[in-house]
Amino acid sequence: MRWRAAHYLDPDETMAEELDERIAAYMAWHRTHSLPKYAQIADEARRRMERQLQPDDLVWGYDSVVAQLREDMRAAAESMAPLLDRLTPRQIAHFERRLAEDNRRFARENLRGGERERRKRRTERNVERLEDWLGRLSRAQLERVKQYSERAPLLDELRDRDHKRLQAQLLAMLRAKEAKKRLPDFVEHFDRGREPPYDAAIEAARKEYGAMILDIDRALTREQRARAAHDLARYAQEFRALAGSAR
Repeated sequence: MRWRAAHYLDPDETMAEELDERIAAYMAWHRTHSLPKYAQIADEARRRMERQLQPDDLVWGYDSVVAQLREDMRAAAESMAPLLDRLTPRQIAHFERRLAEDNRRFARENLRGGERERRKRRTERNVERLEDWLGRLSRAQLERVKQYSERAPLLDELRDRDHKRLQAQLLAMLRAKEAKKRLPDFVEHFDRGREPPYDAAIEAARKEYGAMILDIDRALTREQRARAAHDLARYAQEFRALAGSAR
């Protein structure tokens, strides 16, 4: 985390020391405050996974994780904002160049090729993620992932435009020296101000993804369900171990 922050901010020696202190303070807060909550989420997800999933389980999982991420992002912003308000014009220009590099990388990885190629890449990504949790998918399960990718709207162009909108707002905030005043609310409500077509596409994609997950869940073998439940239990244990190491 420290390397990534320095990569974007190009701090001088004095600022680098403060950056280390602020990151250390946030990480200590995260270990004691957030990791126990993530452990609880993982435990509850395991219990739900051990039986057949229902639509309400997907809503619960999404809402629980997003709510915790919002809290974490707000805390990180509150920790970093005083330092960000002291960035020099040179450092802000450096930050802007790093964001432009990120945008070019996103375009190379996600916007190249026609619709068929991009849907194929999405299928491959989803298969890889699901097999990380479940092991080898059956032919029918693979076909269901392909159906999802064919049905759900492609989001990358809308996401790219939204990233640039948020980046422009953040840069304006830094130039105005208003990070302490505005950044916590800005990052907590990162989805505020989206274009209506993007919101609609996200909702449509979530609906298709949820339907795919429920269909695949109904077709899980005993071994696949046990593997996913075991991994969730392992994550809960690791979160608690990391939280305990902060005491």
